[in-house]
Amino acid sequence: MVQNTDKSSSSTGRTVLERSGSVMRRLLFGQVVSSDIFARNWLALILGVFMILAYISGKYSCQTKMEEVRRLTHQYEIINAELVRCRSRYMGRIRESSMQAMVDSLNLGLRVQENPPYRLKDDNR
Repeated sequence: MVQNTDKSSSSTGRTVLERSGSVMRRLLFGQVVSSDIFARNWLALILGVFMILAYISGKYSCQTKMEEVRRLTHQYEIINAELVRCRSRYMGRIRESSMQAMVDSLNLGLRVQENPPYRLKDDNR
């Protein structure tokens, strides 16, 4: 009996190999997928191909739009930083000129010093 089981297991191993080989052979020679299947299911096949193409197209357009969003976001950050710099420079100029106008209107006799301040040193120390 033990010998019989060995033979049956080896024969099933062979049949599995033969089956896989025969399936591949039948697939290559057009016996598994025949023209009958295409004739009977032509509408489903066309719809399937159309759905696959629509998926590929949608994925491509999504990727290109995401790249454009990244590019525009980067461009926005650069422009926003330039805006902050310009606003700061403008506010500095406005603040200085408004202070000068207020001092002139009060007739205090103050003016912007053209030379920077300097320290006096005492030689006795």
